[in-house]
Amino acid sequence: MAGKAPEDDFTAEPFVPERGGLAALRRAAAECRGCPLHRDATQTVFGAGDARARVMLVGEQPGDQEDRQGRPFVGPAGKLLDRALAEAGIDPGEAYVTNAVKHFKFTQAEPRKRRIHKAPSLREMTACGPWLAAELAVVEPELIVVLGATAGKALLGSSFRVTQVRGTVLEEEIHGRRERLVPTVHPSSVLRADDRESAYGGFLSDLKVAARVLA
Repeated sequence: MAGKAPEDDFTAEPFVPERGGLAALRRAAAECRGCPLHRDATQTVFGAGDARARVMLVGEQPGDQEDRQGRPFVGPAGKLLDRALAEAGIDPGEAYVTNAVKHFKFTQAEPRKRRIHKAPSLREMTACGPWLAAELAVVEPELIVVLGATAGKALLGSSFRVTQVRGTVLEEEIHGRRERLVPTVHPSSVLRADDRESAYGGFLSDLKVAARVLA
């Protein structure tokens, strides 16, 4: 179709470089037009952390602070995640953190009003999948910690339910690689919980399972 924009194909595949490490991937991702989410987001928020990390943590998508700063997990949920990782016995500085979707999806009532997070669609998650596959191929983590339902659906399919498998060790083929995964909730859900102490305790318990796998 004449005049068709790349984002209409809903795939990041043409933007992913064939070779190069994380730095090359990050540069290429900054120019990604693989789905319409790039239009409203401030910038691509690629993964960050140790390129040789034994554990990769995969969340849903960047939030408002991440979109502004260009780094994943820099907002309140990221601070809670770092605290829980350290308590569980996993050094946050030795992990690699990323998201299933690399652009912030939001709704906004008026231009200067607060931007409200909106969950990405399965089509948007699938479009962004080649970036996550490339990150996994470079980092080659021993374990993936799946943070929340959206990340779980992106990695394990639309039937994924975090409540059914959280805190367990799964072995699945992900993007052509056999991976071990520990699913848990997204740290933002802990912040939203009515009983935050109990929610944090459950989150910490799941991360301790991950720590035992890495021990």
